[in-house]
Amino acid sequence: MKFTFRKNKKTANSKDNRITDSSIIQDQGETVSMLKGNENLENIIENEGRSIEQNLINIKLPKELIIRIFSYLDIVSLCRCAQVSKYWNILALDGSNLQNVDLFEFQRDVSENVIGNIASRCNEFLRTIRLENCRSISDESLEILCLKCPNVELLNLKQCLKLTDRSFVNIGNNLHYLTSLNLESCNISDQGIKCIAKGCPRLQAIELSWCTDLSSDGLFNFADLCSNLQHLSAKGLGNMKNRVLIKIAENCSELISLILNNCNSITDDGIIAIANNCQYLKHLCVSNCKHLSDASLIALGKNCHELCIFESSGCSNLSDNGFTALSKGCPNLMRLDLEECLRITNSTIQNLVNNCFKLKHLALSRCENITDDGIRLITNPAIGNLNETLQVLELDNCPLITDAALEQLSLCQNLMQLELYDCQLITKNGIKRFQNKFPKIKVHAYFAPAVVNNNNRPIRSCSCKCCAIL
Repeated sequence: MKFTFRKNKKTANSKDNRITDSSIIQDQGETVSMLKGNENLENIIENEGRSIEQNLINIKLPKELIIRIFSYLDIVSLCRCAQVSKYWNILALDGSNLQNVDLFEFQRDVSENVIGNIASRCNEFLRTIRLENCRSISDESLEILCLKCPNVELLNLKQCLKLTDRSFVNIGNNLHYLTSLNLESCNISDQGIKCIAKGCPRLQAIELSWCTDLSSDGLFNFADLCSNLQHLSAKGLGNMKNRVLIKIAENCSELISLILNNCNSITDDGIIAIANNCQYLKHLCVSNCKHLSDASLIALGKNCHELCIFESSGCSNLSDNGFTALSKGCPNLMRLDLEECLRITNSTIQNLVNNCFKLKHLALSRCENITDDGIRLITNPAIGNLNETLQVLELDNCPLITDAALEQLSLCQNLMQLELYDCQLITKNGIKRFQNKFPKIKVHAYFAPAVVNNNNRPIRSCSCKCCAIL
């Protein structure tokens, strides 16, 4: 992999130590090879002679201490240090400094040989490697990584579209310490997921969203083999059936997070099984699972008392009865997404205010029955403390919300964000008054442009000049 660094005013972000200027990696004339094979350190020191002697840092500090200092730098900063001298090149790119490699920023520049060079440098030191969207990576380069770096614990291959089951078989055969794996949008089949399940017994978190080649049988066998699973994301898997969820419930009692967006095949039977057996569940997303009813919410409220995040956007069959049971049984809820739950009313808000004292994020967009009275319940300190905890409130497309609700929301002491897109009864003046009073609150609103009156416009001829000539 060739890196060329040029002077640029943009530098690493002090907070996350990552480079925001992608121009640091260019295909220009003068390049420096950053990831070449190891050389004999003693020979390098002798060859550099005076240059090292004149550099006090190399004389005063032992190489072990310099390597320790380098261990706090990210990969971009390490590559910069590696250009100082051959001596620093070896110390900066020592395998012990490359335990955590994130190449997401350089996804377009990462070629196949880069992964092999990294693997040769890191060997058994490598613990986490993120290759998200590095679409040039092939089965051959990932095989080298698996063979040379067997101690990898976290591997992110999101949208690495060239990979086939050959790569996933290699992961199962070699990465036995793997605990977290991201395969979102990868072309993995039942054979690949079975090898991973068999060969990675420590796997705790896996991302399988949009892996549409996986069948119901493949998912069932995976759930049967992975007993330590705590986090599963399966967005868009049409083959995620109830029997798979029942097997997950039976085999993964320690499950903490389950993401099932757009899994249209699941019904109450699957969610009830999860609720009955996975009592440590903290995050559940069933958005756009159209077949769920209040029975799922009642089971969750009865068993999953640790639930903190629940997302049910687009579940139009859920009603006040279900959310009453959920709010009473899950007092630790911090985020609740009820967008397009068309059957809920102010009664749901009443129960949330009475029972959920930690709620910070509430989405009520497209809930057509929510009125100003519901907002008054949120802000009433005599009922609950939602006026103190709420930070984000989404009210997009709530046709019954008016400027009076904005006046009530002024009582929310810690509100940081308010969504008001397409609220037909909210006026510009009402938003201006609210923003003038609370300038720190981010208000997102949209007003359709005024309709132009075309009655006074001259009638335009329907025929063009060509038509006139003809």
